[in-house]
Amino acid sequence: MIEADPALMLGDENAPEEITKHDLFKAWFRGWWANEVPHSFDRMIAPAFLFGLMPILQKLYKNKVMLGEAYQRHMVFFNTQAIWGQGLITGITASLEEERAKALHEGRADEAISPQIINATKVGLMGPLAGIGDSIDSGTVQYIFIAMFLPLAQQGSAWGALLPWICFTVATFIYGFAFVKLGYKMGRRAALEVMKGTKIKAVIDGLGVLGLFMMGILAASYVKVSTPISFELSGKTFAIQTILNGILPGFLPLLAVVLLYLYFKKNGLKITKAMIIYTIVLLVLGLVNVL
Repeated sequence: MIEADPALMLGDENAPEEITKHDLFKAWFRGWWANEVPHSFDRMIAPAFLFGLMPILQKLYKNKVMLGEAYQRHMVFFNTQAIWGQGLITGITASLEEERAKALHEGRADEAISPQIINATKVGLMGPLAGIGDSIDSGTVQYIFIAMFLPLAQQGSAWGALLPWICFTVATFIYGFAFVKLGYKMGRRAALEVMKGTKIKAVIDGLGVLGLFMMGILAASYVKVSTPISFELSGKTFAIQTILNGILPGFLPLLAVVLLYLYFKKNGLKITKAMIIYTIVLLVLGLVNVL
């Protein structure tokens, strides 16, 4: 393990350069692009995270020994969600490294942020931010785009498969970079702003409501349940499905979705078991001419 002498940062030739918006974008793009490429069980995405930070670290630590020490501390185990987690932590880490480099260069080694604090900050944030990112990106945003372009896929257009992926990639890349800038600007306070800030909470609540709307639209459009049951009264035939359509269109599809939701709420997300039960029930109801 490299344990560099802080005195190596002294001298005009070791003065850290200012970190620019372009540097932050380069760090984000490199880390985002390489996120899963060097994935390993012992380090997870640490090599990709370091690959993103390298241009910034090279501007901060001109001495090769100090640079090697910085590289080394970012190669320890690290794993988080690729957008919310990696974006914010990239910005926060860049801010902490800049503070440390400037303090060491000015001869204030006792006041400089220690490598242990930098690593502890990363480790402490990677779990909570990953939980937020996974629930929003993978659990809400991607399904909104899928719902938007599903009609194209049903019409046989390849764009129905490509556009959700393209839109999801572009959108997450854009707000991921916004997280990098937020993390750099606010330092360690950025994570608190994201996890407890009222603006972010409003965004999360809004996405949740939008996601519910989209799921409702999908259920109404693509869950097809109807009944052929009819009866005669005073010589006139009444079809149950026609009556239901006049009172509450989509009642049977809604009922099927609500029953499935209640099953999941009571028994947990046992998807395979629910599919088997639904298949058997619907098959029986179809055979007896109820549905």
